Amino acid sequence: LADSSLLESYTEGEIRQLVSALVERYSQAMNSGGHELPLFPRAGSRRKRARARHKPCELRELEVSVSELGLGYESDETVLFRYCSGTCEAAVRSYDLSLKSMRSRRRIRREKVRARPCCRPLAYDDDVSFLDAYNRYYTVNELSAKACGCV
Repeated sequence: LADSSLLESYTEGEIRQLVSALVERYSQAMNSGGHELPLFPRAGSRRKRARARHKPCELRELEVSVSELGLGYESDETVLFRYCSGTCEAAVRSYDLSLKSMRSRRRIRREKVRARPCCRPLAYDDDVSFLDAYNRYYTVNELSAKACGCV
């Protein structure tokens, strides 16, 4: 570091902790199969992350084991799990205006209500069948999204 006056306001322990954290972050990135990452993110990376959160509502997919679905089945079989993710631009409707008015007048108080649409499945794929770890046959319906939309 060219300007040592920058470090003069920190204790030796704080500097060691900072260096240790940077080294750990770097080694974790390298061990996770990632490419070489900068120790200090570029200034625009926060903006990129924020922009990434505003992707439109769309269908995405992930290959997972049946056990990973969290439905209580033990199975090594894999399924293609399709799900809906993204943001929905809120179109102002009469419902939204009325809901806002009722909330401001305190007619609706404690319930958690949303005046904007959510990205949800509009239709589901066919039923999914599989064998569990004990060779029992199961069929699960409405597991995977087929189409997404803002509701």
